[in-house]
Amino acid sequence: MPIPEDVTGEEIDKDVRQELLSLPKTLAEDVAKNLVMVAKLLDEEPERAYGYSRVALRLASRVPAVREAAGFAAYAVGKYGEALAEFRAARRMTGSVELWPVMADCERGLGRPEKALAMAGEPEVQKLDRAGQVEMRLVAAGARRDMGQTDAAVVTLQSPELASNSVQPWTARLRYAYADALLEVGREDEAREWFAKALEADQGGTTNASDRLAELDGVEFTDALEDEDEDEGEAETEIADRTADEVVPEAGDSTEPVKAAEPVKAPEAPEDASGEGRSEQA
Repeated sequence: MPIPEDVTGEEIDKDVRQELLSLPKTLAEDVAKNLVMVAKLLDEEPERAYGYSRVALRLASRVPAVREAAGFAAYAVGKYGEALAEFRAARRMTGSVELWPVMADCERGLGRPEKALAMAGEPEVQKLDRAGQVEMRLVAAGARRDMGQTDAAVVTLQSPELASNSVQPWTARLRYAYADALLEVGREDEAREWFAKALEADQGGTTNASDRLAELDGVEFTDALEDEDEDEGEAETEIADRTADEVVPEAGDSTEPVKAAEPVKAPEAPEDASGEGRSEQA
């Protein structure tokens, strides 16, 4: 797959670069460039990221970072079985438990929430750092909801991290998940409060908490471009109707001299609609 000229491979993390030292220099450079492309495209163009991950995997399947990147790329396009296999391979190579939460979420994606919930109780969870434990809690709550245990999902998310006023990278997602779970069990007032707290912590725009708040407040958004298209369509219909009313009669249909219809004057283009449009994840 094509690699842009500005991608050198030097952009990768130093730990990944260290892993690539086991490869011949030229091969290591090629693998590094493909890994950079995976990282650049994963959020916005996951299908392309997946393609680059397969190239890297074909070139260096024995490098843990490559297996991990392939796992995340497969996860991003919903290939959960493939992602789980890659994460397991990476874990065997490194002995690390940091992929445990996303492995459990793959089990959810495969329709096995019971397995994900069982993983939440394994000793590996205690070896995770704080961020990893929060991630595992989110996965466990999701598994509870998959199983229809919505009240249990609410309880699962209640934790010191949720009650903390400090803002961490995972704070907005944790508060959002809690608000969503509260809403599902009918506690709307509390849900609104936590959506607001999620929005307050969401400095990177990782959730759609603002939209959820607007829905709860009964605010409706309209698409300005869609409204403009409708206005133009109505104008065209009006022109067609007026033209039909002024059709020239055929000769011989009347004893009156035939009089050409006056040209129809097109109405002025409608003014642009004002207002802003609206736009929109395991």
